[in-house]
Amino acid sequence: MAQKPKSHGPIENPKEIGLLASPTRIEIVDTLESMGGEATVAELAAQLGRPADGLYYHLRQLAEGGLLIETATPEGRRYRTRVPAGERLRLRYKPGRNANAQAVGDVAASVLRVAGRDFKRAIADAGAIAEGPLRELWAARNKGWVGDAELAEINRLLVRINALLHRPRTTTRNRLVALSWILAPVDAKPARRGSAAKR
Repeated sequence: MAQKPKSHGPIENPKEIGLLASPTRIEIVDTLESMGGEATVAELAAQLGRPADGLYYHLRQLAEGGLLIETATPEGRRYRTRVPAGERLRLRYKPGRNANAQAVGDVAASVLRVAGRDFKRAIADAGAIAEGPLRELWAARNKGWVGDAELAEINRLLVRINALLHRPRTTTRNRLVALSWILAPVDAKPARRGSAAKR
């Protein structure tokens, strides 16, 4: 029996976050959210292009961990995220040397693995659009200097992009895309080997 979730807020418990440190579970949650937050195993399997048998273990782990809620219906088991309809699961970051930060870092690494697989599959499709205003295939890394105003603008744009991607499917919104990004401060002057010995 699935545990009842304790909270609808951001996930901060390292054990709960750790459930998402798996590319398969990230894909399950992302797909479930893109389908409105609730689906049967068969619907999820069809959307992911995988056999339902291969999803049960991961769905059970997510439900027992409290990230998904499982219900029995005449059509089969249904799963929904623990947050209200229209919302997405979110992680709360606690930077530093702690279990939360380690778990969030593991999830970020899995997100990048999923993104790499998505890109490899997409670029192998000759019909993918890689230029122009309807471009859907793009991989890049940018590094640059920003002030508070630019950082605030970057965050505003990322929030807007997130909102655009979270809208439900309609007859005009019928192209499924995945967007992954990492925003992180970097050390402007990394230490060079041997520099400590020269000082």
